Formats: sequence, C-alpha cells, structure tokens
Amino acid sequence: MIEVNELTKRYGPKAAVSDLSFTVRPGHVTGFLGPNGAGKSTTLRMMLGLHHPTSGSVTIDGRPFADRPRGMRHVGALLDAHDVHGGRTAQAHLTALAVSNRLPRRRVGEVLEEVGLGDAGGRRIGGFSLGMKQRLGIATALLGDPPVLLFDEPLNGLDPEGVKWVRGLFHRLAAEGRTVFVSSHLMSEMENTADFLVVIGKGRLIAAESLKDFAARGTRQSVSVRTPDAAVLRTVLTDEGAHVEPHTDNSLTVTGLSASRIGDLAFQNMVPVHELTPHTASLEAAFMELTADSVEYAAGDAR
Repeated sequence: MIEVNELTKRYGPKAAVSDLSFTVRPGHVTGFLGPNGAGKSTTLRMMLGLHHPTSGSVTIDGRPFADRPRGMRHVGALLDAHDVHGGRTAQAHLTALAVSNRLPRRRVGEVLEEVGLGDAGGRRIGGFSLGMKQRLGIATALLGDPPVLLFDEPLNGLDPEGVKWVRGLFHRLAAEGRTVFVSSHLMSEMENTADFLVVIGKGRLIAAESLKDFAARGTRQSVSVRTPDAAVLRTVLTDEGAHVEPHTDNSLTVTGLSASRIGDLAFQNMVPVHELTPHTASLEAAFMELTADSVEYAAGDAR
C-alpha cells in the first residue's frame, strides 16, 4: 500500500505538488491522471526517494522507500524507458541490477521471457525500438517480484498487441494482491485498465475514487432521441423539466430525464420514436471538465 500524506514539493516560489494526500491500495489497478504539469512525475519521484519533499511524507507498506536497502524486492518502477545504457545488452542490464539487489540471476531470463524479449536478451539496448525499451522497463520493474509496482506512461511506443498484453499484465498483478499504480495520459486506456483513479491538477488532489464514480460525477448523462414529431416531443420533455437540444435531422439531445422516462412520455403523448439511445458518462469528458481549471498551457480555438 502507498500512503501519501500532505505532500508538498516547491521549487523556489513554485509549488509542483501542494498538500497532496491519497492512498493506493493493493488488489487494484489505480490510474494516476492529471494534465501536463500537474505534478505526476514529481510525485512518483518522491515516492521513490529520487526527490525529497519540502514537507509531508510518502510511505510504501509503512516505510519510506529510501529506508529499504534492497529496494527492488519491495517496489518495482518504470519511470523512463530511455534511461538505460544503450551500449549494454538487455541481459547485462538486468543482471547488473539483479546482482546489486541480491536477486537470483535466474530472474533475468524469467522476466525477459515474460515481457516477450526472450530472444532479444543478447542485443544491445541502443538498437531497441521504443516499444522494446518499454518492455525492458517493465521487465526491470518485475525483476525483484515486488508487491508494489509504479509505472509512468508504460504504453508509449507499444503496438496494439503490446497494449493488450500490458493491460492483461496489470490486471494479473493486481489479482495477485499487489499494489499497481499507473500514470498515463491515455483516457481510453485507463477506462480499460484502471479500477480506481487518483486525479491531480496543479499539484493538488482533484479526486481519489473509483473510475465509475469519477466518470459519473464529472458529466451529466444524455439521451439521443429521433422522431418525426421533434417539436412536439421537445415541448413535452421541456415541460417535464428536461433540457432539450434540437438538431436538424429531427433528433434531440436530452439531459435531465432517463431514456425510460422519455419513452413513457412519448407513448403517453402519441409521439412516434424511431431512436432512443442513452449515452453513459465518459471518463474523458469528466476528466476534461474537472481539470479545466488546472491546465497549465491551454491552446486557443482555431479560427
């Protein structure tokens, strides 16, 4: 379990992270989301003792990570897939880490096979594609078979097969009772991967809750209705308290009423309905809405 308590990191007058508190529990994949510049990478580095907080604390299974002399047995992390010596082979890179952390050398071959690099262990890392480097970074995180795993943008450079594999890997690790914390900017992938979310903006906590709850509270659900009597149905629904937006193709977008209630009202008023489609809450829409005030660099509308 990861516990972040009133964490603050300042660089001069600027606060990259400000009074941040949340808990990441085992048995789940927890997504870590926020706009660029929100403080995600700084927070991850403080978790690993790479940056020292100005105030506050982070503990992993009850202790600061820096207090663990053989850290890879307790926490595995992928922060930057490019941060490796390009002249080394993948096998040499992992072997050096295994020896320094007193891990059995057999783990090198095991994790290379697990991430699909079994045949590439003897190749120099400088010749790897970005996707291969990502797989090597994941292998490094898995090397110590740790109970806690941190991943920063683990899907960069992966092809669709690789993305599907990583998704399955994270679910399996969580099902084994591990703590899995994944920072990503890919909303669609978080919808398929994460159970819970921690969302920050400008270094402050915006939400720490289940993915379903976050999506639901961030945006109103709507219903699309298509009918040849759009004007009549619009009046009926408006009188019932709904907000109705008409379109030129005789369709309506309705918020404030459920699809079943709209169908009942149409039937009671003898209005034929050719389409009635509820639209569930979108994680991306919720994220954009709830972090709108936390975007550091916002582009203007193209004219």
